[in-house]
Amino acid sequence: MADVRAADVREAGRRLWRRGSRRVRRAAAERRGLLAYLAVLGPGMVAANAGNDAGGIATYASAGATYGYKLLWALIPITVSLGLVQEMCARMGVVTGKGLADLIREQFGVRWTMLIMLALLVANAGVTVSEFAGIAVSTELFGVPRFLSVPLAALAVWWLVVKGSYRRVERVFLVMSLVFLGYIISAFMAHPDWGEVARSTVRPTFQLDSRYLFMLVALIGTTISPYMQVFVQSSVVEKGVAVEEYNLTRVDVWVGTVFAISIAFFIVVSTAATLHRAGLTRELESAAEAATALAPLAGKYAETLFGVGLFGASMLAAGVLPLATAYSVSEALGFEKGVSRSFREAPIFLGIFTFLIAVGALVSILPGLPLWRVLVATQFINGLLLPVLLVAVIRLASNRDLMGVRANGRVYNLVAWLTVAVVSALSLLLVGRTIFFRAS
Repeated sequence: MADVRAADVREAGRRLWRRGSRRVRRAAAERRGLLAYLAVLGPGMVAANAGNDAGGIATYASAGATYGYKLLWALIPITVSLGLVQEMCARMGVVTGKGLADLIREQFGVRWTMLIMLALLVANAGVTVSEFAGIAVSTELFGVPRFLSVPLAALAVWWLVVKGSYRRVERVFLVMSLVFLGYIISAFMAHPDWGEVARSTVRPTFQLDSRYLFMLVALIGTTISPYMQVFVQSSVVEKGVAVEEYNLTRVDVWVGTVFAISIAFFIVVSTAATLHRAGLTRELESAAEAATALAPLAGKYAETLFGVGLFGASMLAAGVLPLATAYSVSEALGFEKGVSRSFREAPIFLGIFTFLIAVGALVSILPGLPLWRVLVATQFINGLLLPVLLVAVIRLASNRDLMGVRANGRVYNLVAWLTVAVVSALSLLLVGRTIFFRAS
């Protein structure tokens, strides 16, 4: 009998231990889930908001000032397209564990890789020019000439990245760029016609004049920028996100997309409610004009607030963008890469990085260059070159041999190919109208 009681006690003890163990494992799993979410949170958010750099701010502000609320409808399909494209790249990074440039080289061969990388290099060179133009525009608001500020900024960015200390100061630039959240408050304080805002958001209007088409392509180019796709996939790979954490990554991508487009939305609304309503119906010509949209929030300090934000956003991207481009091209073509290497060890990598910074700085200090228009024009070039990269992304994400069960479905492919078709058609239509009117 004593043995039976002892056995019962041991069994009861084992049951209690198992219950406690299950509670511990469940609590640990919950903690791991939270930690996993925090671990993957970031690439999608950062990549989507990369469009809110100097060129992005200039393009959204110009759209609102020139056309009022009429282009708000375009942000809806752009949101869907951006989210899908970013998610495809993030998903490829999770499934394959490789960057976009690596996959392009492996799947398409050297010739197609050269073409795609050339398009990426041209697009990113244009955006780099826009970042240094943003630095010039922002410092001129404080009375510092571009001939002094841009070379110093270029040297500072090059030195910080090559010496490995850029990450120590990029948070400062990031905080400075958060000034543009002020557009949300300014939009409400400007008292726009919210009924008209709602109608313009859900009711598409289309014009065939060249200026309207140019602005539409620029909006697409600055929001679905080619370098953002490369960045998000590389970031996911670098973080080592597992397939089991894919759903968290997808949430991150869509949250980042919605947040970024929300900022763009309020920039358009605030500039429309201030500049366009005041009678401005042309493209902006200066940062001082764009800063006026912050006047309901900052009053006489609007220019200062805008200048600080633009400088931070421009310096942040001026370091990240050339570096990401150098990594992508070197990775795709099989060249040695790394900022810790010397020019003798990685001449192509450091050469591309240095070249992009030098070109961006030199172009932005050219005498008589209309810097604000350059900011918008480079985003238009992005839009023209975007289909080249998108075709590669869609084909890779649809490849079942590469992606398995995570390959694109029909809906994804339909929306993705539709994006390529629309951007290509808008570009061809703009080119055709430009040639036709010049000929006539």
